[in-house]
Amino acid sequence: MKKKVLVVGGGGREHAIVDALSRSAQVGRIYCAPGNAGIGEQAVCVPLKDTDVEGLLQFAQANGVDLTVVGPEAALAAGIVDRFRAAGLKIFGHTQAATAIESSKDFAKRLMVAAGVPTASYQTFTDFDQAWAYVQAGPVPTVIKYDGLAAGKGVVVAQTLEEAEAALRDMLLDGRYGEGKVVIEEFLTGPEFSLMAFVSGRQVRPMVAAQDHKRAFDGDAGPNTGGMGAYTESFATGRSGLSFITDEEYDFAVSKILQPVADAMADAGTPLSGVLYGGLMKTPTGIKVIEFNARFGDPETEVVLPRLESDIYDVFEAAATGGTVPMLRWRDEAVLGVVMASKGYPGSYAKGVPITVVPEFAERICHMGTKRTDDGSLVTAGGRVLMVIAAAPTTAAASRRVYAAVAQVRCDNLFYRKDIAKYVL
Repeated sequence: MKKKVLVVGGGGREHAIVDALSRSAQVGRIYCAPGNAGIGEQAVCVPLKDTDVEGLLQFAQANGVDLTVVGPEAALAAGIVDRFRAAGLKIFGHTQAATAIESSKDFAKRLMVAAGVPTASYQTFTDFDQAWAYVQAGPVPTVIKYDGLAAGKGVVVAQTLEEAEAALRDMLLDGRYGEGKVVIEEFLTGPEFSLMAFVSGRQVRPMVAAQDHKRAFDGDAGPNTGGMGAYTESFATGRSGLSFITDEEYDFAVSKILQPVADAMADAGTPLSGVLYGGLMKTPTGIKVIEFNARFGDPETEVVLPRLESDIYDVFEAAATGGTVPMLRWRDEAVLGVVMASKGYPGSYAKGVPITVVPEFAERICHMGTKRTDDGSLVTAGGRVLMVIAAAPTTAAASRRVYAAVAQVRCDNLFYRKDIAKYVL
């Protein structure tokens, strides 16, 4: 009997998860809540919000869902995993308590210090005057992070005291993201990269590494975004999947960062049972942690999962049940993805702008913010709209392919970066 799977979420990350599940010989029907226009071509979209825990539970029970896979952090923080497991359902993702590795920056920093994991020095504050005095007494640039979830927008790299003061007022006095608590960190330098792993208790199965591009415009200019593109390289560049990360550095990141965190969470009685995302930096003094996330990264997932040869249903089910995650097999190729975003993003932007893709389009598209109108037309419905993805033997070849494909997407209101993977090209 083929399995029924429910994927929770509706962005590019979830489209990549749906696509990976569709390659499993074990999976029959895939549901996705709420999904999007592209996901609707591979799964049955269900009009439920990702944080509607009770609605999602009732749907899974009524439809005989064998396994649920959670994409967004908001659903994890809402306790969806705890609720599903209490009802006897299999679900891939961390419990509400374990999600604190992402939902509280202060919790994550204290855990890292206790576990001896390399990270930036820091202090935590709830009082504006104390935080402002600390910043004034230290060097700039400095990094100010809102303690809780902020949809990827609660981090400010303050280049000046004026920027730092504005960020502190935003987070501690004006309550932009909610209750005020901030972590103030030392500013680190070096290339950033993302290393995700499937974690089942103390077992860590690392994925290939990827590099994201956060700034909106070419040359890393403009405001921070949720990510404007990502890439991962072939094994000709080393086991990590990134040519600037050596095999030794990759092994260090797994054994001295991801593994100690998995062990510490298990020791605390809050074992991990999903994806641990390490946002890491190669500093002049070694690999250090910038942040942890409790789920797949976006847009990294869209370039990493296409390389996975293993049956992802087996991986998801093992982590969901506390079992042994099988060894992972990866395609030896480079994958590069370019995000096409609505003009104005990450600020205000128009929705409902028509999109046309030429019929002979050859590469893969992950939909991020799209919908179908009543007449079946494809239109924009978010800030990040589409991610065009290409695979090739080399990063340079993948880049050529992806930008040729981007030119085949017609929309009057989209922009994109033209320098994804510039760091290695």
